[in-house]
This record gives sequence, structure tokens and C-alpha cells, in this order.
Amino acid sequence: MEDTLLMIPGPTTVPKRVLDAMAQPIVNHRGPVYGEILEETTAMMSEVFQTDNKSYLLTGSGTSAMEAAIANIVEKGDKVINVVSGKFGQRLQQLTEVFGGESIEIAVPWGQAADPEEIKRVLDENDDVKALTMIHNESSTAVVNPIQEVGKIMKDYDALFVVDTVSSLAGDNVKVDEYGLDICLTGSQKCIAAPPGMAAITINDDAWKVIDSVDSPTYYLDLKAMRKSGDKSPSQTPYTPNVSMTYAMREALSMVLEEGLDARIKRHHIGAEATREAAKTLGLDLFAREGDYSNTLTAINMPEGVTDNQLRGTMRNKYQIELAGGQDHLKGNIFRIGHMGTTGLHELAMTFACLEMTLKEFGFEFESGAGVAALEDIYLKNL
Repeated sequence: MEDTLLMIPGPTTVPKRVLDAMAQPIVNHRGPVYGEILEETTAMMSEVFQTDNKSYLLTGSGTSAMEAAIANIVEKGDKVINVVSGKFGQRLQQLTEVFGGESIEIAVPWGQAADPEEIKRVLDENDDVKALTMIHNESSTAVVNPIQEVGKIMKDYDALFVVDTVSSLAGDNVKVDEYGLDICLTGSQKCIAAPPGMAAITINDDAWKVIDSVDSPTYYLDLKAMRKSGDKSPSQTPYTPNVSMTYAMREALSMVLEEGLDARIKRHHIGAEATREAAKTLGLDLFAREGDYSNTLTAINMPEGVTDNQLRGTMRNKYQIELAGGQDHLKGNIFRIGHMGTTGLHELAMTFACLEMTLKEFGFEFESGAGVAALEDIYLKNL
């Protein structure tokens, strides 16, 4: 298990520096030492979000931040536009309904990005909506949605713009203030490259006005309680946090900023382009529509004549490389390669060398080393 290379869209391989940070002694989570660590970590979180807003850490997966975002702004009967282009857009829609909201769905074919003009049309038809939700990087389909373009549209409407950047923050362009994101959330285990189990959320003044007016039914994920505790000196969380994960997030965010956010995003873009070219060189078809490709993972149609169990099973059991499968109706029809976090040429070269051998084992023909050579060409052009 220790030798398995994780090439999935999270959790990603965690750097030794981050794992070592988690081994530090536990401190009093109500004391000044932890307060200083929490303040440092949330300040770096805001820097990565590229916002002047304060950020908050949640002990929970990215879904906890999704739930916090919805539970604190939606009351029974509120209209919310949910852009559903995959599994996680669907999750925000389900959360809207759980908390009594009326979902107005913009259904986008899986594998395609949302159309900003369609969003504008729906906004014009529903002038009483409270919020619009969108997944920036839909990891179930390996598609990136146009949050910058939609953010420009949202400036002309009163509805809040709620954006999930769980699988894009620190791997693609997310500029919370510049793009006009009212609530933005993320998770620890993707491009940030910390272990799973912590989420983060940042909220602007417009969103806080709505939150302050809502009598939220949530307790553990009450954002007003998080703000009250975060404003204390030393800074705190309302309930017991995962102290070790806070250490991990501080170290992982330090590594992001040491590399440089722009440099890290560029590295992710290069890895994405290299992965796509390598796949096409082997005769594989990409699932996402051209122009809508994710920069942190790639979805590939399962080649004809081979099953999911044969392809991913061989990669896992024979070569100790873990790839992701499809979700819902895409199960068995696609496989996904994550190229996020600290993943680079070394890991991608190993993956494609073994993928070539796996495909050859099942009768596919191509020039040996073609996929790796395609990777090399992209990296040589960009580095």
C-alpha cells in the first residue's frame, strides 16, 4: 500500500514535510499557541483564495463547507439556481433542497461547461433568486466551468454567487475578489496536497449580510459561530478542531506559497496539457468537450474491448498505480487521471509507461513509449 502511486483526483500524495508537521505535539486548542497557528493558516488560506476576506477552517471534508455555504444562506422557500454539470453540482442542488430551498436547475450535459448566456437568461427569468451555485472544476467529468465570466454577469444581480473550488484552488485560477465570488469553498486533499479531512470557506460582506439575516438550522456548521470564535484573541474555532490537520494545512499552504501561486498554477496547466496529449497519442479519446478541459484532472473514455476492472485493476494490482473510475452513469465508461498537488512529470511518466503496458496486454497497438514521448514534448516546450 505504501508503494501505491495515487493518480486520482484526490486525495493526492501528501509531501513528507506535511506528514512530518502532523507529528508535532498536540497543543491546547483554546490557548495562544494554537490561536497563532490558526491565524497564520487562515491568513495563508485567504492569500491562496486571493481575497481580502477572512477565511475559516472547518474540521470536515469539502462537503462540510458545501453544506455550511448552503445551510447559512437558504431558508425554506428560497429560490436558488443550481448549475448542475456533474456529481458535485448535483450535490449542491441536493443540499439546497435539504435546507428547504427551491432549486432552479440549469442542467448541463456531463462533459460540457456551463454556458454563461444560459445562466444570464435564467437569472433574468427569476429576479427573486437568493443565490446561484456552481462547481468551478467538476471532478466527476474533468470539466472546468467559467466562473470568471459568470462572476461578471452576477454583478448585475442581487443573488449571491456561491462557488466550490475543492478541486481547483491552488491548481487553477481562482481569484475570489476579482471574480466576484461571494462565498468560496475548498478542501484540503486536492491541489493543496494535505490529507483529507479539512475544508475552508471565505465569505464577503454581501454574503455576511444574508447570513446575519438567516436563522440557520445548522449547529456545527454555523458560520456566525465560526466568525465569533475566529474574532477572539487568540483566534479559536467554535468546537474542537483537528489540531494535527491544522498543522498539515499550515505546512501545505506554506509549500504552495513558497512555490508561488502563479508558478503552481502554471505547473498544473502544463501537466494537464501533457496528460491530454499523451492520452491522444495512444489513441484514447478524452471525455470532456474540447475547450472545457479541467487543468487538474483528465477524464478518458474507456477504450473499446477493455473493462474498467481490467484497465484500472491491472494498473492497481500489477503496477501499483491508482486511477479513478467514473461516477453514476459514467461508471465503467471513463477513467480519470489526477494531476494535481505535487504531481509532475515523474509521476505522469510512470503512469503512462504503465498504462501503455496495460493497454498492450489487452491487444492495443502503438509505438512503445509514444505516450511518455508526448509528455516529454509538452514539458520541454514549457519548462
